[in-house]
Amino acid sequence: MKFRFLLVLLALMVPLKAATANEKLTVLLDWFVNPDHAPLIIAKEKGIFAKNGLDVELIAPADPNDPPKLVAAGKAPLAISYQPQLHVQVAEGLPLKRIATLVATPLNSLVVLEKGPIKSLADLKGKKVGFSVGGFEDALLSAMLSKHGLSLSDIELINVNFSLSPSLLAGQVDAVIGAFRNFELNQMDIEGHPGKAFYPEEEGVPAYDELIVVANSENLDDPRFKPFIASLEEATQYIINHSDEAWKLFIKNNKELDDELNRRAWRDTLPRFALRPAALDSNRYDRFAKFLVKSDLIKKAGPVDAYAIEIK
Repeated sequence: MKFRFLLVLLALMVPLKAATANEKLTVLLDWFVNPDHAPLIIAKEKGIFAKNGLDVELIAPADPNDPPKLVAAGKAPLAISYQPQLHVQVAEGLPLKRIATLVATPLNSLVVLEKGPIKSLADLKGKKVGFSVGGFEDALLSAMLSKHGLSLSDIELINVNFSLSPSLLAGQVDAVIGAFRNFELNQMDIEGHPGKAFYPEEEGVPAYDELIVVANSENLDDPRFKPFIASLEEATQYIINHSDEAWKLFIKNNKELDDELNRRAWRDTLPRFALRPAALDSNRYDRFAKFLVKSDLIKKAGPVDAYAIEIK
């Protein structure tokens, strides 16, 4: 009788376990949805997050500066951010750590008109350079110019806000720093004015991760993080192996992105996704931190595990 009772009890428990809801996890994006976020979108649309027990909500910010600050304040568990921004914010005392990488190469670049007078960075002497955000972009530009015997005092910096390629096409500036190579270059080409990019990592700036996932330093043992990162890796593998099918999933609930610019950006971003999102190259992070110290953006580099970890 007891044995029969146990069988009935077990039979009742199975469907209850299967019906358990997935763990809710909110991720704050760095900007509106775009191809840079493909692993996140595909993991959600293909059911990879759900398979790994997660119900992930992706939220685009009203202000792109807010997500890391909200994570630091304990208002959200995860945010998409940038490696350069992470170093500066940790130096300012924000309790943040990188736990994964989305885009493993710089996207930032200095762009000029392909048929314009700027053939090398040395040609920028006495020219106007547009920028959107001071600080890091100044440091990038300073390092790139120094390789060619120039300094920031040799150029005129003009704040064009986020109107990078339009200001270049309108002749307001001779070059722009901060242009994403997978977007601005494609946008200019589509408009019939091809651009030429100078890449920081080829001009004296240490390579760095562009997009990363940051968490609060006090919350690194959150059990949702490991399946989240595993989902990113599976989604990235799917994107690389099945790019056409992945694109269809990407635009399924983002119809406004189904245009020439985003299709080109999708193509150009694919080889830049981190195939091992969890993996941390400590030497690379240390080199970049020392570059920021040299650029006077932070006072000291500190140990790598103060701002980046690999969850195991």
